[in-house]
Amino acid sequence: MKRGDIQFRRIATILISIAAVIAILCTIVFAQEEGKLSKPNKMKVGSEAPDFSATTVSGLQVSLSAYRGKIVLINFWASYCKPCVREMPLIHQVLQSQDSEIETLFVNVGETKGTIHAFMKEHQFTFPVIIDITGKISKQYGITGLPATFIIDETGNFSKVVLGEVADDKSLRLWLERAKRSIRSIAN
Repeated sequence: MKRGDIQFRRIATILISIAAVIAILCTIVFAQEEGKLSKPNKMKVGSEAPDFSATTVSGLQVSLSAYRGKIVLINFWASYCKPCVREMPLIHQVLQSQDSEIETLFVNVGETKGTIHAFMKEHQFTFPVIIDITGKISKQYGITGLPATFIIDETGNFSKVVLGEVADDKSLRLWLERAKRSIRSIAN
């Protein structure tokens, strides 16, 4: 082998090694940054719900902090999610039977205004829906699957966290009643 070939291989090996080290370091840094942005769901009962501001399908601006002092049910959903579609009539029915102590924020994840309008019209739902087409709110709440439902108490803390389908009205009524009792005990 010629001396030039040996020197070329040595330089190539060094350059490839340097590129591999840089790639590994970039991967580690990216993984650490990603972990900071989207930690596993830390939304636990008693912890503070992240505040957000958003626009509804009808163009209204809403923010979670505006509901401080009230119970808020937040439901993350999408029209392509079969469990979401199954639970929506149940949640809607239970909420209609409740008094005005409970506010609702239905957050559609990743769909366009047109898709949401068509779905709402087809199912004859009239409640306001927040558009989260970019996933910003979902990321704040650590959403990794749909549906997800959060009941937030009057102080802005999680009272109940349901990751998955709300399957029966009795459980939902019980969770809401517990949240209402918490308000009443603070008021007295």
